[in-house]
Amino acid sequence: MNYIAWALLALLGYTLVPPLAKLATAEIPSDVVLVISNGILIVAAIGLVLATDLSVTEYLTHEDAIYAYGAGVALTVGIISYYRALAAGPVSVVVPIFGMFIATSSVVGILFLDESLTARKAAGIGLAILAVYLTAVE
Repeated sequence: MNYIAWALLALLGYTLVPPLAKLATAEIPSDVVLVISNGILIVAAIGLVLATDLSVTEYLTHEDAIYAYGAGVALTVGIISYYRALAAGPVSVVVPIFGMFIATSSVVGILFLDESLTARKAAGIGLAILAVYLTAVE
């Protein structure tokens, strides 16, 4: 599959995460839902590494591993906060705010990864901000 197909599959899968997590946190603490749902992710990731015969240990000290560790820390903060927000607030408000990572990640890519800023990208980022405001502010 190419990256567009993978992105669409990710969209389909991730579309169901917030409503299912919201339903689960009605009776189960968000931290427990986090362990269950992300535990499944860890098992699947380990399965993929084993199935593709990749070595993890040789990359743990790679010069670029610091970025993987940083991504892990950022993911941990983001996902724990996301599950707690879903447990406390409405999906229709939490998800658009969380989803702003799409626009803010684009800004980081433009500022720090030498990715181009076009008028269309700037308009998209601006419209994303407006969309989140219109969706999330009650």
